[in-house]
Amino acid sequence: MRLLPREIETFWTLFTGPAIWAGHFLICYASAAIFCAKPALFAMEFKSLRLGIAVITVLALAAIGLSAFLAWRQWGFGAHDPPHDDPTRHDRLLFQGFATLLLAGLSFVAVLMTALPTIFVSECLR
Repeated sequence: MRLLPREIETFWTLFTGPAIWAGHFLICYASAAIFCAKPALFAMEFKSLRLGIAVITVLALAAIGLSAFLAWRQWGFGAHDPPHDDPTRHDRLLFQGFATLLLAGLSFVAVLMTALPTIFVSECLR
C-alpha cells in the first residue's frame, strides 16, 4: 500500500510551490503591515510577530520540501536526463516532475528571501 502516489496526472502539482510561496508572502507582509499600522490592535510585542513569521516560514519550507520530494520521485530520482520532449506519456510525466522540482527550488529560495527581513528588522519604523 502506497501513501503517496508516484505519478500524478495533473498540472496543478506544478503550482504547489509557487502557491505556497504566494500564501507565505501574503501572510508575512500583511501581518507585519497590520501590526505596524495598528500596534494597539494586538496585545503582543514585535518579537511575537517575528516568532510567528518564523513558524509560518518553517511550515512553508516543509510543504515545499515535500512537494520537491514528490516531484523528484516522479522525475525518477534524476535517473532520466532532460530534455523530455518526446510525445509520450512517460516523457510528459518526466517533464512535469522536473519542472515541478525546479519550481519548488525557486519557491524555497523565495520563501527564505521573504522571511529574511525579520532577521534584520527588530521593530516597526514610524
